[in-house]
Amino acid sequence: MKSSKKQNNSYESKLKKLLRSVQEGDVDWHQAFEQLKALPFADLQFAKVDHHRSLRKGFPEAIYCPGKTVEQVVKITAELLREEQDVIITRTNGDVFREVEKIASNARFYQDAKIILIENKMKTKVGCVLVLSAGTADLPVAEEAVITCEAMGNKVTRLYDVGVAGIHRLFAHQDVLSKARVIVVVAGMEGALPSIVGGLVSAPIIAVPTSVGYGASFQGIAPLLTMLNTCSPGIAVVNIDNGFGAGYMASLINKMNLVQSGEEGAGMRNEEKDENCLL
Repeated sequence: MKSSKKQNNSYESKLKKLLRSVQEGDVDWHQAFEQLKALPFADLQFAKVDHHRSLRKGFPEAIYCPGKTVEQVVKITAELLREEQDVIITRTNGDVFREVEKIASNARFYQDAKIILIENKMKTKVGCVLVLSAGTADLPVAEEAVITCEAMGNKVTRLYDVGVAGIHRLFAHQDVLSKARVIVVVAGMEGALPSIVGGLVSAPIIAVPTSVGYGASFQGIAPLLTMLNTCSPGIAVVNIDNGFGAGYMASLINKMNLVQSGEEGAGMRNEEKDENCLL
């Protein structure tokens, strides 16, 4: 406890010194802003909660549940809420949700995505991210991508069960494919769907292999290798079952496209423009 208190006093001292330097004109606000990106984190002993992640990255630290006790998850959540941050808890379950709900009445549990989301700041959802799944069995990973992307302020369209065993189901939605700014494609088994989508669209594609499949799929290794070896350009691949990583990357690409086109922050005008990306 002494170490933690000393560390907090150190951050307070640094912050006061920085603010005094700005006040006296020795440091301009641009330099101060850059220095603030490195301050601070809260030391809970078992976890060092990064309160300035949202300043550096644009989105708060996510809480990955596997390997953590329910008590640890709740304490990390409480620390993030203390700073009025949004909270996203991944790979979680109902037991964790019941405990989190005690300290955050606005917490929502997305069972398919295995995500708990606590939003303290309203966001205008912008752009057009499309999430495809090859099969219904891939839906949990696809939903993880969807909820992550929506939590980061993106408008998301779902298009599920359009895999290669019935490829006409995909072709029936070419208008939706063509309007997306970025596409997340989730597939298990042999993992061929991203390559097919890659041959149809100009938007960047994030391919997500899943562990869905029989023995020789090797818990997702087979679709991972297929996606890495794609001959369709414009496809990047994340780790097996990593819907969170795919949704996060899709958000960065979507927001980058908006900045480049000068549409970021356009509010309702931008929402109206992208309304036609919905099914």
